[in-house]
Amino acid sequence: MKLTEEQVGFFNSQGYLVADAIVTDLDLAPVIAEYELWINERAKDLHSRGEISELHSDAPFETRFALLSSQFGKFAAGMDIMEARGKAIFEFLHNRNLLDAVESLVGPEITCNPIQHIRPKPPSAVEASGYYNVPWHQDSAVTWEEADQSNIVTCWIAMVDATVQNGCMEVLPGVFAGGYLPHHSGEGGTTVRPEALPAVSPVPVPVKKGGAVFMHRCTPHRSTPNFTNTVRWSIDLRYQPTGEPTGRPFYPDFPVRSAIREINPDYDEWVRRWIEGLETGKGARWHRI
Repeated sequence: MKLTEEQVGFFNSQGYLVADAIVTDLDLAPVIAEYELWINERAKDLHSRGEISELHSDAPFETRFALLSSQFGKFAAGMDIMEARGKAIFEFLHNRNLLDAVESLVGPEITCNPIQHIRPKPPSAVEASGYYNVPWHQDSAVTWEEADQSNIVTCWIAMVDATVQNGCMEVLPGVFAGGYLPHHSGEGGTTVRPEALPAVSPVPVPVKKGGAVFMHRCTPHRSTPNFTNTVRWSIDLRYQPTGEPTGRPFYPDFPVRSAIREINPDYDEWVRRWIEGLETGKGARWHRI
């Protein structure tokens, strides 16, 4: 879905945009099915090794991850996009509906940045450490300085409804215009230094399943606790104009749309490049701090 002039104008003035119905249930269904299968295989493996006692095979997608994570804290190990490397998520990276919206913000020559994640946020009652509550940060802080002038747009796609109750994100509107803020390695990960955080009221950004939150690389944002009994699932992708630095040069980027050349998505090549990139990037500095 292409964005309207009003939506693009809002993004350009505020540094974020909440847009409903960017992708459809049919677009998301293969990704959800792929991760349901991953969860089931992971559960069976852990059960066979005596690490968990209950498979919760009848639990729905919205709750099963939480039920399994409550038995084994590192259940999600190996789940992320670059680790699981599923074909459905690879195809979703090229989703036409999503790229129509992205094109409105970065132009027709689009590259998928290698920073890409699947994010299951379990209920706080299950995950007491707070690991999934991401502190205030700018996405520019998790790239190398080479990408400071790259027009990298974060695309946060809701796989289920993201609400205030289940831990939707909050943003600081307009702050992106001031550029990069000093960060440090604080509680919960890379975060804006407290003294550098502007006195701007946070804005919650709930979004329905299939909707997206688009953010400028310098928009401060955080996630809030999940006070429900279901998992808040999302896909966190970044796109940018082809040819600009990605900020993660050791990981693979690849063009997904072009008006001047043919794009031929190659799943096997994507898998190969990620296997190679993960090996090359061992020990590399991911963040700039």
